[in-house]
Amino acid sequence: MDRIRVRGGKDLHGTVPVSGSKNSSLPILAAALLVDGPVLLRNVPDLKDVDTMCRILRHLGMRYYRHDDKSLFLEVEDHTPRNAPYDLVRTMRASFVVLGPLWARRGQARVSYPGGCILGHRPVDLHLKGLAAIGARLVTEDGYVNIGGEVRGGTVYLGGSQGPTVLGTANVVMAATLGKGTTVLECAAMEPEVEDLCNFLNACGARISGVGGHCLVIEGVERLHGCEYTIIPDRIEAATYLVGALMTNSPVTVDGARPQHLIAVLDALREAGAELKIERNRISNVPTADGKVRSVSITTHPYPGFPTDIQAQFMALMARAEGTSVITERVYPERFMHAAELARLGAQIRREGPSAIVHGTPHLSGAPVMASDLRASASLVLAGLVADGHTDVRRVYHIDRGYERIEAKLAHLGADIERISEG
Repeated sequence: MDRIRVRGGKDLHGTVPVSGSKNSSLPILAAALLVDGPVLLRNVPDLKDVDTMCRILRHLGMRYYRHDDKSLFLEVEDHTPRNAPYDLVRTMRASFVVLGPLWARRGQARVSYPGGCILGHRPVDLHLKGLAAIGARLVTEDGYVNIGGEVRGGTVYLGGSQGPTVLGTANVVMAATLGKGTTVLECAAMEPEVEDLCNFLNACGARISGVGGHCLVIEGVERLHGCEYTIIPDRIEAATYLVGALMTNSPVTVDGARPQHLIAVLDALREAGAELKIERNRISNVPTADGKVRSVSITTHPYPGFPTDIQAQFMALMARAEGTSVITERVYPERFMHAAELARLGAQIRREGPSAIVHGTPHLSGAPVMASDLRASASLVLAGLVADGHTDVRRVYHIDRGYERIEAKLAHLGADIERISEG
């Protein structure tokens, strides 16, 4: 099992490219099940989660291959498979988004419930509620969802106790594209990744309006055709490198980012003392004379609020800030397992319900730490950049799910970082 070793204290400098969005790629890959004809996706990141989704699609009759330019060719060869088994679905929750397109294109489907999640309970009840509202007949048994019936239009409300569901929105939108009639989807998730999915579907001949808003209107069509489409840049990866640049007070430019997708994060970074130069698709951190980080309290919310996927990285930043900050998690209230590992490096963090109180400290010390999830992995790597000595981050298979060669990108910026294989 690999680990990443970081030796702290190095200044960073230079430009780091942003890969394509993981959270856009996965539902768009699933949406290819709806399409008659070939699809060419550009800017697809080389990630474990993308590989997992491709394996599921191959099981469902899809052929695919990668090009050297990060494009991915896909085409359905066999429309008869309708079963997504537990052994495939359990490894990645996002794989549940094959349910909607399988049902819409093949008339019925049998998809395993996704496995448990380290972030806490993440039910799929809103997925099923939304699909039932547009005609799905659902039977759950033996850990599987069996779906049939005719896809028709309807009015769907997807609001939940923790805000709109991103993957639930994706499932309903994909199914409704081939429905009979019009679907009005209220309280849809507004994340850029949902907008990207809708834009892809429209490029294939779907009729979706209201894209980017809370109300989507989907007029069903008889078929979708193939297209070429470019995945948006990964806003979470971009934000991660910007946090690292501020932590190290380094002149780092994130190339390929879309500032309009990062408004809440950029606002928080400025409050923390960052001086940012923003261009159309580039964001640069400008080092300050004192290099100090100010404490900032944040609360995670669905988009356009502060993203839960940056909460762990921001906590690592606040661990080095002057003063005390409060980080409140409203999307996944149990998403604090990284706090204990940051404490192993010397961070002063106290958990109180859905919040973590972080008392900034001027020094962190390297230590062996264990990654609990994808974004926790990134927070520990960032903390290692400023910790005295070396930090060994174990279970880095988590980070490979969502960051394309993070150790190589940081090394290019001047970090003393390496991946160590342990057989």
